[in-house]
Amino acid sequence: MNGYLQRIIMIGIDEAGRGALAGPMVLAACKLNNAINNLNDSKKLSEKKREKLFEEIIQNSTYHIIFIDNFTIDELGISLSYKKALTEFKEHFKDYNDELLFDGNTDYKSGIKTQINADEIYPCVMAVSILAKVSRDRFMKNIINEYCFYKHKGYGTKLHKELIQKFGLSSLHRKSFCKNI
Repeated sequence: MNGYLQRIIMIGIDEAGRGALAGPMVLAACKLNNAINNLNDSKKLSEKKREKLFEEIIQNSTYHIIFIDNFTIDELGISLSYKKALTEFKEHFKDYNDELLFDGNTDYKSGIKTQINADEIYPCVMAVSILAKVSRDRFMKNIINEYCFYKHKGYGTKLHKELIQKFGLSSLHRKSFCKNI
């Protein structure tokens, strides 16, 4: 099977926010129905380019986006949270004949194929890296409070850690991730 055909018959899966101290982890899956130019790993694109591509991906794919809130992450842990989302993707796309491909090296006992750096190789995984990142960033930017989530999106920056020390933990913080702050 040639590389182009292989890329067309896949449903990509990726996440954003795995290591954040606050807010949800967002996972996305999609099957591209049409080719999209200028796709790349979301980390390699400007915010403006990601926003533009997000709209194009939405219009040219069959997709599913899952938000796993901080309470679920604290309750289940990151591994079971992943497994729950991956199982939901399998169910959501069960009527497709396409192979599901998760960017990473662990399938969390879901039976889904994994590949490290898939978001640098496969257009469908590039697309979901953008869907997950933009969805999470939009969520975090809309939270107006003393923690300045719009600046750091809940990641463990110096500013964020200083604000946690000043104000304590908010209802959006992952308590299991903030034990040593």
